[in-house]
Amino acid sequence: MKYIRNFCVIAHIDHGKSTLSDRLLEHTKTISQRDMQNQALDDMDLERERGITIKSHAIQMYYNAQDGKKYTFNMIDTPGHVDFSYEVSRSIAACEGALLLVDASQGIQAQTISNLYLAIEHDLEIIPVLNKVDMESAMIEEVSDQIIDLIGCKREEIILASGKTGIGVDDILAAAVERIPAPEGDETAPLQALIFDSVFNSYRGVIAYFRILNGVLNKGDAITFVNTGAEYSADEIGILQIGQVPKTIMKAGNVGYVITGIKESKEIKVGDTITQTENPCAAAIDGFEVVKPMVFAGIYPIENEHFEDLRDSLEKLQLNDASLVYEPETSIALGFGFRCGFLGMLHLEIIQERLSREFDQEVITTVPNVSYKAFTNKGEELVINTPSDLPDQTKLNHVKEPYIKAQIITKPEFTGAIMTLCLDKRGILKNQTYLTTERVELTFELPLAEIVFDFYDRLKSISKGYASFDYAPIDYRQSDLVKLDIKLNGDSVDALSSLVHRAKADTFGRKICKKLKELLPRQQFVIAIQAAIGAKIVARETISALRKDVTAKCYGGDITRKRKLLEKQKKGKKKMRQIGSVQVPQKAFLEVLKLSD
Repeated sequence: MKYIRNFCVIAHIDHGKSTLSDRLLEHTKTISQRDMQNQALDDMDLERERGITIKSHAIQMYYNAQDGKKYTFNMIDTPGHVDFSYEVSRSIAACEGALLLVDASQGIQAQTISNLYLAIEHDLEIIPVLNKVDMESAMIEEVSDQIIDLIGCKREEIILASGKTGIGVDDILAAAVERIPAPEGDETAPLQALIFDSVFNSYRGVIAYFRILNGVLNKGDAITFVNTGAEYSADEIGILQIGQVPKTIMKAGNVGYVITGIKESKEIKVGDTITQTENPCAAAIDGFEVVKPMVFAGIYPIENEHFEDLRDSLEKLQLNDASLVYEPETSIALGFGFRCGFLGMLHLEIIQERLSREFDQEVITTVPNVSYKAFTNKGEELVINTPSDLPDQTKLNHVKEPYIKAQIITKPEFTGAIMTLCLDKRGILKNQTYLTTERVELTFELPLAEIVFDFYDRLKSISKGYASFDYAPIDYRQSDLVKLDIKLNGDSVDALSSLVHRAKADTFGRKICKKLKELLPRQQFVIAIQAAIGAKIVARETISALRKDVTAKCYGGDITRKRKLLEKQKKGKKKMRQIGSVQVPQKAFLEVLKLSD
């Protein structure tokens, strides 16, 4: 065990984690030159296309140190985007150390700080690495000072590196041996292993990734999952390299995978403990905190007969992404589907994309919203996940909405524009700190609903990409919220309803009506698009009917002939409007999602 080192790589998005991981893999000859490609650990097409890491990736490497000893490194490359911080927290639970990467040209950013705090909470040994030092814009001295202020290390402890050219890779591997403690554990104790991830393979079933804290696991052992109580046989165990490498025995301190032939994804829970059936451990390992979704949206199959397929797809996706939460729901407009909880808008986008690519499921997504708390006149507290859950105004006392604490780190010249954006979003400025002369940290308290739609995109555009953003939930606060219904010819479309602040309801209603007028196809009858708060109509647009020129055959003659034909047509249109229904195309749902409130 003293020759094992378990560590993860943490950083803000785009600071070069995956590129540096590639160099470490090359240096330790874990991947041959022939098989090497950029972002070697990112195995999803989506990750390569967007240049971001979505899933944490564990891999085992071997390093021959200067003292002649051979060390085993279990490294986990983690995502940097705020929406995937749950992946980071799970990876940290399986490690003793962390490489904290900071881009020398950008400095410390919001997600760097929040990931660092996660690592410190778990008592991880932090190795600061200054990446991209070969760039012309690298500010080595300034950023080193920022790192020293943040974690209180000595200047000589900061490793200068470049993921592109391979500078400093030797120093990082040597520092991992010297500074990261070896795992502690007792090989003679009963087996205790923590599941930190799982994936679904259509041929082999569910594959669980684990870290052994105590004991030994042999191939063929009868094992029990402590929390679910399910018993299985360890058909195959092994270590994680670019492929899975089977082994006959795994000892305390190591990271690997187990295949038990489980086909039901409900049987395995991330954060569960594996133990031997004959000699069980006394207690389960404290798992991770249960993830709390921040954004909710309905996901519906385009054809109702695909509902069961969608359920299977979400089940398999949940294995691979434990932060996805879903439950069945029905909608008058869309039929049967699922109410899903996500960690943010990028998470929602990625899930939608993965359903399409990995499971061939084309879906309709409803307007995303957050979870509110409603209090009735009788003092009952209700959790509101969809606008249709909101009780009638006559029974409602007040509504509370979730607030977040947002940390924005930017250059001083963008401070004014960012403050205007946050104040427009009903934000409260709590603090403004100059980290250096060139970096300012703004702390705001904002309603979560205000950042759900387009906040991140607008923040990036007004700061020319320089602002970094991180948030954490704080509490629920009373707010003047109203339910905005969208009606087509008097019928409410529940999938387009939303809960908005009263001050913004009229403007938001007008925007949706205008957008729907552009998107809905014209019918043989007039379509009235209305935005309503209760019985009060706050906005209206009208789509005129497609008309056939019924008077074309009247060449001259008395005007009453034309009038008679037009009256006949008018009666037909009126009748058609009474029995005709308006179909909302999928494109309309998707476009409404992109509306900035």
